[in-house]
Amino acid sequence: MDRREAIRRTAMLMGGAISAPAILGILNGCTAKPTIDWKPLFLTEDQGILITQLAEIIIPKTDTPGAKDVGVPAFIDLMLKDVYPQEDKDRFIQGLQAFDDDAEKKYGDSFIALSLEKQVEHVKEIQGAAIRDQAENKDSPKPFILMVKELTLLGFFTSEPGATQVLQYDPVPGDYKGCISLEEVGKTWAT
Repeated sequence: MDRREAIRRTAMLMGGAISAPAILGILNGCTAKPTIDWKPLFLTEDQGILITQLAEIIIPKTDTPGAKDVGVPAFIDLMLKDVYPQEDKDRFIQGLQAFDDDAEKKYGDSFIALSLEKQVEHVKEIQGAAIRDQAENKDSPKPFILMVKELTLLGFFTSEPGATQVLQYDPVPGDYKGCISLEEVGKTWAT
């Protein structure tokens, strides 16, 4: 029996006396909150979930691993904790909060609770505005969404799967022959 059928049967048993808010509460109660499989060192758990969802939207899993699969969210968290100056950390957290607040204002729910379609729509809208703003104000600090995108790309393409499965990977171009005779080379170089 699925959830809708259970609610329908319960409503019939109670004579249809279940109110709309009660049904909505039951439906929302059955929706699992997204989780993460890493422990944030700088971000809160909810911020970590948001960053995980954002990174996966930027580089989703296809026939190659996505950002989440290669540990990009934990990389972003570690970069914020250990590398970024305090001013940039503060700007990142303020931008993250504004991003989530904007989603709640537009869609009536926090970013992590939105459907994937609404999340993607929100990211595209915010990113488009950020790119236009950066083009007009080149000296202004990088907006939050572009900071996340930059960190996501850096984390992904410096990971082993990103570097070996997505990028062209040739650790040593050509064969290495450490000790060969001059005859085998075929010509000599200037001395």
